[in-house]
Amino acid sequence: MIIDPRLHRITAAQPYPLLFATISGAHLYGFPSPDSDFDLRGAHVLPLPMVLGLDARDETVEDERIIEGLEMDIVSHDVKKFFNLLLKKNGYVLEQLTSPLIVHTTPEHAELKEIAKGCVTRNHAHHYFGFVETQWKLFSQETPPRVKPLLYVYRVLLTGIWMMRTGEVEANLVTLNESFRLPYIPDLIARKLGGPEQSTLDDADLAFHRGEFERLRAELEAAQAASTLREIPSEATRSAINDLLVRVRMK
Repeated sequence: MIIDPRLHRITAAQPYPLLFATISGAHLYGFPSPDSDFDLRGAHVLPLPMVLGLDARDETVEDERIIEGLEMDIVSHDVKKFFNLLLKKNGYVLEQLTSPLIVHTTPEHAELKEIAKGCVTRNHAHHYFGFVETQWKLFSQETPPRVKPLLYVYRVLLTGIWMMRTGEVEANLVTLNESFRLPYIPDLIARKLGGPEQSTLDDADLAFHRGEFERLRAELEAAQAASTLREIPSEATRSAINDLLVRVRMK
């Protein structure tokens, strides 16, 4: 993906200095439609007086509107909040941090990505279990069911299985399917990109995909059980993140 120059200008206009800014959402997952909005995600650095005072504010900055003709969904966390989320079983922030669709970066961003390898744990499977249950409910309760939430179901399951097996973060469904080789994924992506007339499924499709959902969910459970990943980040990882936070703040 070539980064639209407007995204650089939008990022530069954010209210606080950014440690990094990346693109998440459908663009990261490998199935953006022409009208997909841009999910800009990042970590910002609040001024020292703001974090030392009694009332913390702007720990999360959100902005959802059309900017320079682009439909934007912007979410950024202050570095302390972002770093604390990394130390929990939060797959969202890992995916945002490691997204290859980079709009803004710094040396500290590169350093954090290396440190964050030690944040990947077996317990991240619980994040993907919870996420996929929500997506499956959205998909199965629709009449008629749509392709888009189904693609999110598969993306979440494959990301979780891959993480448990390899310790790596991979959020792109097209890339994941190069290993999983699910024959129906390319067709589902093509149907989503083909427009509304191709983006719904019939009852036979629903029965098939329910079986696949249950099968892959069981694979995620088995992958978690067999994983050699840590239960929680090590003290060395936590110490490295704390050191980086102090240096970023003082800088």
